[in-house]
Amino acid sequence: MPGWMIQAYNSVCIYIRSFNYHESTIIMAHTPQPLQSNTPTTDGTLTALDMKKTGSWILLATILGSSMVFIDANVVNVALPRIQTDLNMDATSVQWVVEAYSLFLAALILVGGSLGDRYGRKRIFAIGITLFAVASMWCGLSPNGIQLIVARAVQGVGGAFLTPGSLAIIRALFPADRRGQAIGLWSGFSAITSALGPVLGGWLVQTASWRWVFFINVPLAVIVLLVLFWCVPENRDEQDNAPLDWIGALLATLSLGGIIYGLIESNNLGLSNSIVLGSVALGLVALVAFIIVELRVKAPMMPLKLFRSRTFAGTNLLTLFLYAGLSGSFFFLPFDLIRTQGYPPTAAGAALLPFTIIVFSLSRWSGGLITRYGAKLPLVIGPTIAGIGFLLFTRPDIGGSYWTTFFPAVVVLGLGMSITIAPLTTAVLNAVEDHYAGIASGINNAVSRIAGLLAIAVLSIFVIQTFGNNLDNQLNALNVSPAIRQALDAQRTKLVGATVPSNVHGPLQAELTRAIAESFVGGFRLAMFIGAGLAFASAICALILVEGKRK
Repeated sequence: MPGWMIQAYNSVCIYIRSFNYHESTIIMAHTPQPLQSNTPTTDGTLTALDMKKTGSWILLATILGSSMVFIDANVVNVALPRIQTDLNMDATSVQWVVEAYSLFLAALILVGGSLGDRYGRKRIFAIGITLFAVASMWCGLSPNGIQLIVARAVQGVGGAFLTPGSLAIIRALFPADRRGQAIGLWSGFSAITSALGPVLGGWLVQTASWRWVFFINVPLAVIVLLVLFWCVPENRDEQDNAPLDWIGALLATLSLGGIIYGLIESNNLGLSNSIVLGSVALGLVALVAFIIVELRVKAPMMPLKLFRSRTFAGTNLLTLFLYAGLSGSFFFLPFDLIRTQGYPPTAAGAALLPFTIIVFSLSRWSGGLITRYGAKLPLVIGPTIAGIGFLLFTRPDIGGSYWTTFFPAVVVLGLGMSITIAPLTTAVLNAVEDHYAGIASGINNAVSRIAGLLAIAVLSIFVIQTFGNNLDNQLNALNVSPAIRQALDAQRTKLVGATVPSNVHGPLQAELTRAIAESFVGGFRLAMFIGAGLAFASAICALILVEGKRK
């Protein structure tokens, strides 16, 4: 299969919160090599005759199934400001809407791929689709923030089973001479859904309700399940007898959950609170236990010996820093666009469309950089340009044209990421022996998701603190009454979702509204400065740790 198809797929999956850009290489390295199409198969690969009957249906099921994840990952952020208002959620609760999903997806995605290999890729894919659809319906019907957060957690479990399955099915069932074309079609449609998903989500939020962002998954799931059960054969790895690392998965979930819970709740309880400290401590203990287990079990979900390679360790550290900056900063972008700048949800969804287009269109070109220059140079230059893009996001104030405020930042950031993605994928795979390529890419995938988890939790602490300090300064300058100050103090954790008391009217109402917006802009700028620092740190990691081109 041409390498640019892998890179094209990798590029379209990074938009905003999905960032799962290594899944194609995980699957292609993990699944067994099929026989040629004109040969009767014993491993589940379809013959030429079967392919004529079911090939198109397999593509339909896998494309629609993966589209559910792509659309959901790309549209939920756009819906967050409206969700916050309708369900009266503070910033901490809004974080959990994203973090609950990402937590279980990051912790279980490696196990999800192994379950498919062991018990049947079609079966686990179908279970993931069903869980994802049921949870999506629950999300859309949720009457309050708590139910929405729990439903999102269930949706994350479904995503962990679903995400590795689509390309695994294609890889396992399509014969070698048809596989490249099939993955090319799959990646092309993935690009379309990644690009149009936020626009569609913004339109649904603007014209109907944020609940339809979740409801849209249900009819897609019904179609996928019907096609799966009627037209797609089962396939599994009959040689896979290694025990599943359930203890590792449990400890990973406890570790991430404890640390993230402590960091997020510190916004309400304070960093010195015993619950916060106890939660973080529990997470760290679980992390130590996870490392011990992974060093001792027969078939670890994360073989730690791979990190003995400087390049593998360096690329994963690069991934941690760069994707922490990307996902952490972009969590706050829709709030700035919709609440501060006054963009309609549709326009906010389309604001990052140039980013997706640039990354996808340049993926084939960037794939050739590592051949000409090695991995080190593009992995230094790309994150550096991305860091400049983050810095450009600090320029806009309130108001102004999109084309002179946010568009330049989106373009520069997209250029930096397009230079980075394909060389990063290749460097990860080249850093280990061939039979470890799948798990190595899977680890890097998980690292990118963990980066987002941690970044949103940590950056929120800085943004909320900066917002509060700025708001205090603004209120002091306006010399407001104690009653007004008390009413606004009670809403600090809502950030830009805070509202002026209903008994305030006239010029003071307008001044307070602007004070809230300007206070949030200060916090947003800090998030982007931190994102820039993380991007530059990732470039330094590449400079020091990643191997250069061999002469």
